[in-house]
This record gives sequence, C-alpha cells and structure tokens, in this order.
Amino acid sequence: MKKTIFEKEMEDPKFKAIYDEISAQIDIGEQIAELRHRSKLTQLQLAKKVKTSRTAIARYESGEYESFNIKTLTRIARAFRKNLKISFSS
Repeated sequence: MKKTIFEKEMEDPKFKAIYDEISAQIDIGEQIAELRHRSKLTQLQLAKKVKTSRTAIARYESGEYESFNIKTLTRIARAFRKNLKISFSS
C-alpha cells in the first residue's frame, strides 16, 4: 500500500514532534470548548467559575495557546466537575 504524503512526513522525527505538539494544543482547546458547549456556558460564565477572564478562555479554546499549566487546567476541570488526567503516550 502506498504511503500518503502525511505518513511519509510523520516518519521525520522533527515533523512528528512539531505535529504532536500542535495537535495536543488544538485537542486541549477543543475539549474545553466542547465541555463548555455541553454545559451550556458562555465563555464569560466559564471564566467566572475558573476565576479568569473571558479573553483567557477564548485563548485556551483557540487551539493556538501554548502556555497551559496544570493549575489552570485543574481549575477548568473542576468547573466542569471533571478530573484532569495527563499522560505520556507513544
């Protein structure tokens, strides 16, 4: 079976590392947005629960935010009555 361009690129360790990092950032933002929508909360309502600003929530959900920290993610998880789980995988 012929490999796709993406599959070939993923064989390059540098490409894969960058892809994995960006993918993780987008995934975290998507999860926050999805939980917020399911909970029928606005960004402002979530921000108040997390004790941050609406613009911070918008940044987190954007998929471009790079500076997540465990403390902030834990506060977000608690706002949704969820547990934060962080793992390493290959």
